[in-house]
Order: sequence, then C-alpha cells, then structure tokens
Amino acid sequence: AYRYYVLDDPTIEDAVYDDWMRELEALEAAHPEHADPASPTRRIGGEPLTGFVEYTHREPMLSLANARGDEELADWDRRARATIAQEGLGDRPVAYVVEPKIDGLAISLTYEDGVFVRGTTRGNGVSGEDVSANLRTIRAIPLRLRAEAETPRLVEVRGEVYLPLDAFAALNEQRAAAGEPTFANPRNSAAGSIRQLDPALAAGRPLAIWCYALGAVEGLELASQQEIHAWLRAAGFPVNPGIRAVGSIAEAGKQARGWEERRNTLNYDIDGAVIKLDDLTLQRQMGSVGRAPRWAVAYKFAPTTATTTLNDIQISVGRTGALVPFAVLEPVVVGGVTVSMATLHNQDDVARKGLM
Repeated sequence: AYRYYVLDDPTIEDAVYDDWMRELEALEAAHPEHADPASPTRRIGGEPLTGFVEYTHREPMLSLANARGDEELADWDRRARATIAQEGLGDRPVAYVVEPKIDGLAISLTYEDGVFVRGTTRGNGVSGEDVSANLRTIRAIPLRLRAEAETPRLVEVRGEVYLPLDAFAALNEQRAAAGEPTFANPRNSAAGSIRQLDPALAAGRPLAIWCYALGAVEGLELASQQEIHAWLRAAGFPVNPGIRAVGSIAEAGKQARGWEERRNTLNYDIDGAVIKLDDLTLQRQMGSVGRAPRWAVAYKFAPTTATTTLNDIQISVGRTGALVPFAVLEPVVVGGVTVSMATLHNQDDVARKGLM
C-alpha cells in the first residue's frame, strides 16, 4: 500500500494485493484479540458520525503573510534579516526552502509512539475539528510510522488534503449525471469530503495529501526544514518532489516563478509558493506576529478564477451561417489575462452552472 499510494511504484499486481487484503480481513475476524488500529483494513470507513468534536492543537496552525511579486518578496526578506540581526543571530547562514502552496484543506495528524491517534482540521488555527475517521480513509496517510524513521513519543504532522484534478473532473461528471450539485473547485470537494459525517463517503473518493511541516514534537531533534522533509519521507508521508532548497532570496523567487509557469501541467491546484527560512533555530527565534510566522511567506500567483458581471449576450454568425452566442463580461483579470468575452456554446454547461 505504501509503495502504491505514496511512492507510486508498486511491486506486486493489484490482484495479489487484493488477495492479501482478504486474507488479512479473515485473520482479523478469526483473532479479534490481535486487532491493530494501524491495520489497512481500518481505512474503509465506519458508521456515520453524529458530529465532530473540537480539538485544541498542541501547537497553533499559523496562516501566512502574502507577497505578490519579487519586490514584496525582497521586502519580506529585508524584514526577516533585520529580525535575525536583532536576535543576535546575524552570523548564521540564511538559506530558504521553496514549496508549492497546495490549494486544499490544511490538516494536522497526531502520532503517539508511531501510531496515528488523531487527525484534525486547521479550524481557526488554535482549534479544529476531529476528523480522524475520514482521514483514516486516505491511503497515503500512514496509520503507523515506518521503521526507517526515528519514532518520537509524540509528533504532529502538518499537510494539505487535496483531490487530484482528474479525479475532481470525474467526480463532478458523476454528480451532474446523478442530478446532484457539482463542486465549484477541487478545494471545495476535498474540504466537503473531509468535513462531512459519513466516513464511507470519504473512503469512496480518491483523496490525496502532501505533507510539509511538523507541529508539536516530543523526542525528535531536527535542525532544518530539509531535515523535516527527509524525516517525513522516511516515516512514510508523501512529500512533494518539487521542493527545493536555495541560498538566496533571488533564487527563491526564481523557484516560485517556476512553479507558476508549470502550474497548468500539475494534477493538483496550487495558488502560490511558500518560502521558508530553512534553519529551525532561526524560525524559533523569529517567532510570529499575530497568526503569521515571520520566517515564512506565501508568494501568491495571479488567480485562475474570478467573479464578474455578465453585461450582455450577443450572437456571432459563423461562415456556415451558424449562430453562436457569446457573453460580454465586465473585464476581469484571470491568470494574468484580462477577460471581457466568453463563449456560450455549451447549453448543458450553462444550465448546470445556473448562469442567468
């Protein structure tokens, strides 16, 4: 399961895996005294819940300040370096890690002695909802940390749950065919899957996750963001392979722009890149202001969706005499391009979206 769902590199046929799973289910039924909360059979979803319990994070889940463009990114870097100097840490080398900013649902996974015990939403940053039953259904989330990694007594793993774009398109087609309302975007579909009371529904959707940070930790000493990523990979968590460490803020900006240039080739939504100081000592000393850390910033991309006003519907005449309606819109910037007209050739899609 780890090789298939996390590494995307299976070493056995699906039929063999299915046979082993049936054998495991039979063994667990015959020997319930050996029930294991980390068994892969626990992922299929249990009875619907009556409600979610609020849970206070051991360490707050902070939000990020934004930088739009290289000039604002340079301003953030100057402020960060000034704070480093004020803390008397100016002699420490400054390096950065650039990560994709996944447009999904932020969650926290708690492990005690290597076993998954709780999963929560970000909520207001201080407390969130316990959605453990739904998160257990995501096969890329390990229910037990892999032996290759040092096992702390307690660790909170932070990540982003998302629905791959191809799965999102298929899900909306199914919902439309069934006469159900479609999801507006992949983020809403991921959040809706996790923040509902029937784990079987979450189990039926191919949700995925990227992990990128740690919250509270007891019994694990790491020195950098890069070491966090290495530990996450060894412990069995999916870590985005495109994350890069760089030595200058100019190179960090270049990496962020690279993510923006290739965002349309990815099978998941991103709305920016996150730039962090690599050194965890610097992170701790810099702290946060309000609910945003001083040691990280979100390099935001131009939006790919926007809301505007439909001013008119006009008709164009094709060379064969076909009449094609098109929308005249209040101009709006989408993905760096100003859009003022849109085709209306698909009546079924217009009706499905409720366009008036």
